[in-house]
Amino acid sequence: MELQDFLHDLNRQIRDQGDWGKVADYIPELGRVAPDQFGIAVALADGKVLEAGQARQGFSIQSISKVFALACVLGRIGEQLWSRVGREPSGDRFDSILLLEQEKGRPRNPFINAGALVVTDELLTGRSPQQALSEVVGFLRQASGDDAIHIDKAVARSEAQTGHRNAALAHYLRSFGNLKNPPDHVIGTYFHQCAIEMDCVQLALAGRVIAGLDCAPALLSPVKQRRINALMMTCGQYDGSGNFAFRVGMPAKSGVGGGLLVIAPGRASIAIWSPGLDGWGNSLAGTLAAERLAEFTGWSVFG
Repeated sequence: MELQDFLHDLNRQIRDQGDWGKVADYIPELGRVAPDQFGIAVALADGKVLEAGQARQGFSIQSISKVFALACVLGRIGEQLWSRVGREPSGDRFDSILLLEQEKGRPRNPFINAGALVVTDELLTGRSPQQALSEVVGFLRQASGDDAIHIDKAVARSEAQTGHRNAALAHYLRSFGNLKNPPDHVIGTYFHQCAIEMDCVQLALAGRVIAGLDCAPALLSPVKQRRINALMMTCGQYDGSGNFAFRVGMPAKSGVGGGLLVIAPGRASIAIWSPGLDGWGNSLAGTLAAERLAEFTGWSVFG
């Protein structure tokens, strides 16, 4: 079976199994999204993009944006970032305050919310929130070759109205001296960053720079690609990262909007979307689809 035929068959399999999970209704705007949706796109090293299902349906990328914000910050300050944020799996929920207290204000990694706030803080240093957001959106537009990528302001407002825990994390970071900019600026920028809207095709194209594909724009050095892939493998699915590595065996980053960016280094960038989540806050159907794709292609980094 050719890969395109497999993707169409996978779309049918996912819809037939009918187990969609629960949408992230703690963000009201995301709570309005029907869970029974699925799309997938695969950007290959030869420049082709294959797709199936609702691959052109826009969705809120949420925490997948953390990958690209990290790429921007590593491009600006490099290894200096690691003095402020760690590189280890958290073992706790993505919005845990307990872990931040235990470790004296230094977040465990850049993909939990506290760590992402530190990355956003670095983006803001010496610039306005609008300039910081323009850098992340600009990076995504350049990486994907698509200037239509934008921020969904309704989702950003919805997050701002309900994101009290993220506000608490920001103030907690500030109390430990690990936030340079005013917490309100950091939180507002972070909410808008998470509210970037993309579809699977756009996201798969943007992920080429992380996968190190020859057809990708030259935005990241091979060293930074390896760093980001390592963090995606160990920390990209929050406290479900070990389970995802076991089942799929590829670096990936999830978002509570139901998106998944999965990387087959040197081979492909894969974007999957299904808005219903599992107990870890990762796409339920999307994880199953990634597992079946890995089995079909043999793209697991573990062979």
